[in-house]
Amino acid sequence: MEVSRRGFMSSVAVLATAAALRTPSGDAAEKQSPAPAALASNAPERTVHLVVNGRAHDLSIEPRVTLLDALRDHIGLTGTKKGCDRGQCGACTVLVGGRRVNSCLTLAVMHEGDEITTVEGLAGGDGLGALQAAFVEHDAFQCGYCTPGQLCAATALLGELRDGQPSAATDLRSGKRPGATDEEIRERMSGNLCRCGAYPNIVAAIRAVESKKA
Repeated sequence: MEVSRRGFMSSVAVLATAAALRTPSGDAAEKQSPAPAALASNAPERTVHLVVNGRAHDLSIEPRVTLLDALRDHIGLTGTKKGCDRGQCGACTVLVGGRRVNSCLTLAVMHEGDEITTVEGLAGGDGLGALQAAFVEHDAFQCGYCTPGQLCAATALLGELRDGQPSAATDLRSGKRPGATDEEIRERMSGNLCRCGAYPNIVAAIRAVESKKA
């Protein structure tokens, strides 16, 4: 049987109205399905001892507080940035025992007594550190939001090269220690995104610092 356009539209309207009558209103739906936050009870606070940039901090926080939020909201070190908050952009990168960590993906209570370094602790004084100065010299940032994480990751990178740690870009068959090549630097910095696209200058800044140490 042929259905006219007017008849088809009328049928769709009837079905939509019937579905709406069967669906609870917004308030009713909220009462039937409480939000996850409403279901979770507040966890008791506990004391966590963190050593950040050489200073000890005893924090009374919930076990669910991330290291990122502990640094920013409880210690006041806002240099570490919250970007995606899911470990994809690298803006929250800090150093834990010299190794880079996405602080949004780890809990503060997991780092009891650990040595943590944020961007505020890289310079070691009133002046700029070597990497910070190189980032300025090579124009390795624009908006600067990702820069603290880039600097922490680059610091870990230099340590990896110093220790001869290989990466996915290292030719293990050559038997040579990995060097500060563009390929090595890009691979090791691939977890830190720069939405301004300053990647060539970031690579140049890191390479410049490594060449001075060689």
